[in-house]
Amino acid sequence: MTIQMMKPKLIYLPEPKLTFGYNQKMEDPRDGLTLFGPYSKDQYFGQINIGIVGPKKQREYAIEYLKSLHKPIVSQEKDIARPFFPGLEAAFGIFINFSAVQQIDIDINKINEFLKYTDSHQRVFNLSNLYAEALVKFTNEEEAPVSVWFVVIPDDIYKYSRPKSKITKSADNIRIGLSTKDRRLGMQFLFEELNELKEAYEFEVNFHNQLKAKLLSDKIVTQILRESTIAYKSIWKDAEKIEYETMFDTAKAWNISTTLYYKCGGIPWKLDEVRKSVCYLGLVYKKVDQNESNKNACCAAQMFLDSGDGMVFRGNIGPWYNPKSKEFHIGKEDARELLSMSLEAFRTKSMTNEYPGEVFIHAKTYFDDEEWDGFLEAAEGKSKIFGIRIRHDSSFKLYRDFSYCVPRGAALIYTETLAYLWTKGFIPRLQTQAGSETPNSLSIEITRGVHNIETVCKDVLSLSKLNYNACIFADGSPVTLEFAESIGEILTAGRNIKSDILPFKHYV
Repeated sequence: MTIQMMKPKLIYLPEPKLTFGYNQKMEDPRDGLTLFGPYSKDQYFGQINIGIVGPKKQREYAIEYLKSLHKPIVSQEKDIARPFFPGLEAAFGIFINFSAVQQIDIDINKINEFLKYTDSHQRVFNLSNLYAEALVKFTNEEEAPVSVWFVVIPDDIYKYSRPKSKITKSADNIRIGLSTKDRRLGMQFLFEELNELKEAYEFEVNFHNQLKAKLLSDKIVTQILRESTIAYKSIWKDAEKIEYETMFDTAKAWNISTTLYYKCGGIPWKLDEVRKSVCYLGLVYKKVDQNESNKNACCAAQMFLDSGDGMVFRGNIGPWYNPKSKEFHIGKEDARELLSMSLEAFRTKSMTNEYPGEVFIHAKTYFDDEEWDGFLEAAEGKSKIFGIRIRHDSSFKLYRDFSYCVPRGAALIYTETLAYLWTKGFIPRLQTQAGSETPNSLSIEITRGVHNIETVCKDVLSLSKLNYNACIFADGSPVTLEFAESIGEILTAGRNIKSDILPFKHYV
């Protein structure tokens, strides 16, 4: 492809609007939800059934907090960037049936016992199993409908169940586990209890990722809550710390309520100016072994429809990682298979039963010839495809000599295939900037196919407003790449994680 040189130009892309109830348009999700309700208000409304799993005290915290979401929550200080929360039913048209909340008790004594395990693999594996096994058992044995399970955890689970976490030395710590030598795959012990210990080393040391991964095959939708997130006033003693945390009460309410509505099946908002019959695909890669010389990695794709909803497709594990270039590239057949699954899923969900007219494949690296040939084979006779490389770029800064930093939406069109887009910056609606530092840009490059670079930048700016896991003005990355790392970690949290093509809500 010949690149025609052009004089670089700095332009401003207007803030993309979102569509809410009654087909009304607003820039800020919180404004739109407050005034008009969610986009799918006519399809998803009324009573919802939830479940809560956790120890007794933590479940009580959750119920008290969820009841508070049905009332308005107002910040103590007036701040245009932190608007008040009008209440769950007022904003989303849904309400929780508290007389039918399903509850599963998790033995706090068991949690405290596992928290004493000095081996982090054994500690996290057993803690996540406590919750996962209880949820799977309920799903298989009970008939009560539950749309979303709130998984409420003590703060110590969060503190001591993350990578590199270590418990405090104590006389009552429990030493259990296997030596590095005995953890080797394929080794079998005479005693079955030792073989059972080995399974923990097949999982990543991360409670969140392990739990999500263990529930994929049973299609159980969860929202994990830390006790201090929802009950800090009951737990903390530091008055100054409590006062500071109240600043975020409205933000928490917006985020948790938006996530709840989305995970129940609703669409909170939809992009206004997204072009019809367009599909956006974000590639996800994650090494299955942190050894730098090991090339094996898992590949997956996040597909986002013009409706705003998303699906995750898991590909195969293979030698996709190149230790020299530190880049990931899948083989031709795997690329063909991954895109074929995405196109068929789009057609199934399409109202017209047609393939998308255009597919934009977003990645952080360039596409090599082999994988692109696979994509082309899958799309032949169905869709036009374009390869877009998107990276955070700190090679230069853009300043203006008055007031705040450059506005969000500023774009430097460098060539017909390369542009720098500021997805963070001054936001007129909020009268402030996102973050306190001078923002960096995204480097956006059309590496495969021919398309208008300004249109591609507009798409990326719009896709930075599709995060249903939070209710904020916008993210700094398009949703196609925002969750790529976390999805990859869930898919590789264990060695034999099984998952079908699932909606995006199972991963967040």
